[in-house]
Amino acid sequence: MRSYQPDLTPPWKRSAPVPEVPADPDLVVEEVSTGFCGAVIRCEKSAQGPVVTLEDRFGKHRVFPMEPRGFLLEGRVVTLVRPSSGGPVVPSRTASGSVAVPGARARVARAGRIYVEGRHDAELVERVWGDDLRIEGVVVEYLEGIDDLPAIVREFGPGPGARLGVLVDHLVPGSKESRIAAEVSDPHLLVVGHPFIDVWEAVKPASVGIASWPSVPRGQDWKTGVCRALGWPENTGAAWQHILSGVRSYKDIEPQLLGRVEELIDFVTLPG
Repeated sequence: MRSYQPDLTPPWKRSAPVPEVPADPDLVVEEVSTGFCGAVIRCEKSAQGPVVTLEDRFGKHRVFPMEPRGFLLEGRVVTLVRPSSGGPVVPSRTASGSVAVPGARARVARAGRIYVEGRHDAELVERVWGDDLRIEGVVVEYLEGIDDLPAIVREFGPGPGARLGVLVDHLVPGSKESRIAAEVSDPHLLVVGHPFIDVWEAVKPASVGIASWPSVPRGQDWKTGVCRALGWPENTGAAWQHILSGVRSYKDIEPQLLGRVEELIDFVTLPG
């Protein structure tokens, strides 16, 4: 009598074993059948078996079964498995969407700076990007207004070891802001802006509990006009605190501001 192995598949047709990888928080993988690439947000049980939720760089979520050979990790086929703790995966990202670094100490401040036009702008940047800025050692200061920008740039004296980034409100063609920004030029200076009249508008209306930002007639103080149109008390300080309380992460911010702030951080932290 001959004895046979239970698996009669010819060796050249057998699938090579692949590594099993725990679906730890923020692990970036690609699902093989769809090509969807994202970071692990959570994994959990379902009626059909364990599933994993991935978030791509645009904030879109998709849920996939944790099937054998179902994912690519750095181009290699892997099988995702639940972390050894067996509990749900807890996301560990900053408000800006960056991977958090638990216990990281703030870096000594760089000579480079980011200037923003107004206290509210500075508070919004701190709310969303504060953790990132401390790790990178970038200090954000606010301008009382853009009128003094040329003098501020001259006084700062941007250079190779001290880059200067400036965020301007309502930087659109033909505006006063665009004319002033055109007066300053330096290879170690970057001036960018968003199209909103005020940084309040950069917060998504749904995050504040309104349908849209109202249109304010020309010649009227914009913030006061917004409060009147929305039926809020005409206290712009209190109104801003209400708006800011609705901002929990980058998902509450319009992309026209997100991109500009990320651009400034990248510029100021460039080596040399």
